[in-house]
Amino acid sequence: MEYDIIVIGGGIAGLSAGLTAARAGRSVAIVTGGVPGGELLNIEKVDGVPGHEDGIAGYDLAPIAQEQAVNAGAELAMDEAESLSADGEGWVVGTASGPMKARGIVLATGARLKKLGVPGEAEFTGRGVSHCATCDGPLLRGKVAVVAGGGDSAMQEALTLAQHCAQVVMVEQAAALTGQRAYADLVAAEPKITVLAGRRVAAIEGDAKVERVVLDDGTAIDAAGTFAFVGLDANVALAQGVVDLADDGRIATDAALRTSARGIVAAGNCRNGNGWRAASAMGDGASAVATLGRYLDSGEWA
Repeated sequence: MEYDIIVIGGGIAGLSAGLTAARAGRSVAIVTGGVPGGELLNIEKVDGVPGHEDGIAGYDLAPIAQEQAVNAGAELAMDEAESLSADGEGWVVGTASGPMKARGIVLATGARLKKLGVPGEAEFTGRGVSHCATCDGPLLRGKVAVVAGGGDSAMQEALTLAQHCAQVVMVEQAAALTGQRAYADLVAAEPKITVLAGRRVAAIEGDAKVERVVLDDGTAIDAAGTFAFVGLDANVALAQGVVDLADDGRIATDAALRTSARGIVAAGNCRNGNGWRAASAMGDGASAVATLGRYLDSGEWA
């Protein structure tokens, strides 16, 4: 199982990288870590993607990108990448199905939602604590939901929940919402959404399921659901000890998306400097492969 390029990560950055590599005539495998799509699969509307003026659902965008990559010649390995180690001038990716080798590696391992880290969060996961308004919003029809966070994702989830819930309370620790103005305007115009700024969730309580959310000032909100969107943590466990990390914990790259390790580039949310947007992740995937292509042809890294 030897390739020119192995892409580690099946989100939109990884799928874009695989598509670009296959179209360039490179032999490429995408180690998806399960179902391709990553965090996009939980997003009802992805804005800012060229060609989709009204946005596109993440659970539509990801399968489209996957199909394009496979049709172009990329192979999908539905495994987790368990290890990454040097092998002469190339690299070996360890998986449950066996080792895979390539001269070039694209780290597109993405990110995961941060936890609130409050009492009740783990206990009520799947019983009122959720990260998918599209999935669980219909179960809260006519009820109250709390969204922790004030960025783009939090506002999108609140707007989705407002289609089902009687009321949506956004709890943002900053003095105001922090996401794009376009979303903030929609939130302000939605009468079902209330924004509590300068607060944070302190605990989630209930018996068999979520019944109330307690804030740091002691306020208790009777709610049947809690959705946390307080930021992202990059998935960099595989990269640690292999490439340098930046101060923010993400993978450090230069302007060409090269890492500190020869033959390894990084793309998408896992790399320092990426803007946490689907469109920028797609661009990263294509740019990272262009850098690897020059390396594979010339042998020159810097």
